[in-house]
Amino acid sequence: MAIAVGVTLGYLNPDAGKAMQPLGDGFIALIKMMIAPAIFCTVVHGIASIGDMRKVGRIGAKTLLYFETVSTVALLIGLLVGELLQPGAGFNIDPASLDPKSVASYVTRAKKENFVSHLLAIIPNSYFDSLAKVDLLQVLLVAIFSGFAIANMGKPGEQIASAARCFSASSA
Repeated sequence: MAIAVGVTLGYLNPDAGKAMQPLGDGFIALIKMMIAPAIFCTVVHGIASIGDMRKVGRIGAKTLLYFETVSTVALLIGLLVGELLQPGAGFNIDPASLDPKSVASYVTRAKKENFVSHLLAIIPNSYFDSLAKVDLLQVLLVAIFSGFAIANMGKPGEQIASAARCFSASSA
């Protein structure tokens, strides 16, 4: 509803819509603040409450397959939309007039990036670092390890998993 009201306000009174931007920015910041803890608690509860670790492996494989499939479909949709809408067409920028130094840092970083460095980047510096930086791949890794650890704790683990369930349900 808030998005519909914002779009309507921006359309009918653009100046008032611009003046409301801090509210929108604050709302987005609040959403981002809750994403990592909600994902963490949901994954921890899911893994810890399954009990049979073989089921976790099967579910993990299915989840990975689903993630790859949906990502591929999203990529194909993006390519199709880019091909149909031609974003950037009409800008007519002369590449010779561009400053190559402005993108040098991106080129250097791309040359250093490889599969191994990407995998190593998934490992956070500390347990809470992934939550603080809101790096979702790191959050998932920590949540998976935490879920396995909690699942093997017995009775105390059940209480922790219950607490994670309560938090993930209240943040959704």
